[in-house]
Amino acid sequence: MYYFEVLVAGAQYHGQEALTYASDKQFEPGIVVHVPLRAKQVLGIVRREVSKPHFSTKPITEAFEIEPLPIQTFELITWLASYYPASLGAIVQLFLPKSLLKKHLSEPVVVTSSEPQNLPALTAEQTSALENITGPGMFILHGETGSGKTRVYAELTKRALANGRSAIILTPEIGLTSQLADFFRSLFGERVIVMHSQLTEVERQRAWIRMAQSHEPVVAIGARSALFSPLKQIGLIVIDEAHENAYKQDQAPHYHANRVAAKLGQLHQAAVILGSATPPVVEYFLAEQKKRPIVRMQQLARDNQEHQTQITTVDLRERTNFSGSPYLSKPLLAAVETTLAKHEQVLLFLNRRGTARVVFCEQCGWQATCPRCDLPLVYHGDDHTMRCHTCGLQQLVVSACPLCHNTTIVFKTVGTKAIASQMQALFPQARVQRFDTDNRRSERMEQQYEALKGGAVDIIVGTQTLAKGLDLPNLGLVGVIIADTSLYLPDYSSQERTYQLLAQVLGRIGRGHRDSQAIVQTYNPESPILKSILTKDWRSFYNNELAERRAFLFPPFCYTLKLSCRRATATAARKTAEKLAEQLRAEPRRIIIDGPAPAFHEKAVGKYQWQLIIKAKERTALLDIIPILPSGWSYDIDPTNLL
Repeated sequence: MYYFEVLVAGAQYHGQEALTYASDKQFEPGIVVHVPLRAKQVLGIVRREVSKPHFSTKPITEAFEIEPLPIQTFELITWLASYYPASLGAIVQLFLPKSLLKKHLSEPVVVTSSEPQNLPALTAEQTSALENITGPGMFILHGETGSGKTRVYAELTKRALANGRSAIILTPEIGLTSQLADFFRSLFGERVIVMHSQLTEVERQRAWIRMAQSHEPVVAIGARSALFSPLKQIGLIVIDEAHENAYKQDQAPHYHANRVAAKLGQLHQAAVILGSATPPVVEYFLAEQKKRPIVRMQQLARDNQEHQTQITTVDLRERTNFSGSPYLSKPLLAAVETTLAKHEQVLLFLNRRGTARVVFCEQCGWQATCPRCDLPLVYHGDDHTMRCHTCGLQQLVVSACPLCHNTTIVFKTVGTKAIASQMQALFPQARVQRFDTDNRRSERMEQQYEALKGGAVDIIVGTQTLAKGLDLPNLGLVGVIIADTSLYLPDYSSQERTYQLLAQVLGRIGRGHRDSQAIVQTYNPESPILKSILTKDWRSFYNNELAERRAFLFPPFCYTLKLSCRRATATAARKTAEKLAEQLRAEPRRIIIDGPAPAFHEKAVGKYQWQLIIKAKERTALLDIIPILPSGWSYDIDPTNLL
């Protein structure tokens, strides 16, 4: 009989150590197995053979005929457990599909390449970037929108494959995966394998097996989970739109793809590329401090000087601009009409879903709120319902006030559905399409991208989904309905988030396809941050942002840990938070404690949430707190915001 330590996958296993199982067969480290865990069968990875333990063991149920996972898998698991503390079961779960069926193991693994399809010649800046990205290490590719970062990624991928090494290309949104995969398939054929969470379980199994079984280098494309693909020799990791918050996992382990990619690249001696027109402030600062290469690209890949881009701001406070619509200014409506007359596309951006964000009684002031979260219910006009965007509660719209019974129910503060409806009413001949997280599966960006690119939609309305990576050759106008929605959030990252979001939205035009214009509606046209966005003065924004963060001690000048507790009443939540704060302050720790205070959304799903923000110069001081947290507390290490 043989005995093996197995790293079991499954959130139900809360331990920190490998479990020991028995088998009458001998296995190599890295073999994937089925093992019993309580009353369930779960997947696991054989770590090593051990001597017979002094306790009784359960048998390994079965071993899968898959090549052993690479040694780097074990090293990355160990690093994750120390850097982003979580249960071992939750960490190992990242590396394996939910299940494996033997019938998929017998399917042939086909990996073929293809010749590049009519790629444009490299620009001088792209050639220079490729010359500066050599060997293993971390590189920031700071390329303006339209400068051709994807073209550089393709050349780097070709270089990796030629050296017999695989590549991982990450996108922040699953909706962007299909267009990126199509482009890479035109270059590398069936070497391209897509991996993300919206694949069916069978599709994920097949993709995972193809990567695990392939003897040839492949290209894995997907969201952050693609980092945990079973690739044996990785030569390139690209994180496109590296500034996006979608790269941060919001449940344990609370990893950030940028950090995991850096470690994975180190383990494989691979090049790691953080690509963005608006690089994360923290990453840029670290690169400068550690003398990492920062590769700049500012020129359009389509060098057509004849095409001009015009940007105009409209003051939302000047209501004479809004005689035709309460939300769409006269200059914006005129520009829409002109653009449609030229048979070009219009993109209208508003980072608010629904039809109306506030429903209230004009007579007594009653407001429709979620009984579980205490947040305003959002009106959705297409199905005449009110929804909570936090817990998902859904109610029919009231016809009369439940307090005073008056029928003057008012709907205020516009959302994307209202804008789409208004545009359809104002321009009845136009084809209007809305894109946000309320879309059904068939309506999502990944399903509709080819139709958008081909000009099948005249007016595109949506939230931040539209800001990321879209290249629409027929786009002639971008309208920003309200530019200030994220600027005044009470968080240190709000200015950076606003800069990134607006810069990305405006980057959908001015890409060398045609003359284009943008109209930005704002409550503060003189805002320094807005001016830096409109002039593409990233360095000025970066320097000002660093100065503020240094003055008030925020990342990158400290590490942060967000601690949260939820209780049935606000009083209980406050007292629980105060007790932990008092306990932490009584101990000799080199930390700064902000709070306790209510969370930005204090009530959610019937519970009240309070939080503590812990700052420290040394990250280990924060890691030391996590194991001693009382029951009922949750944590987020290195959060992207403190709301």
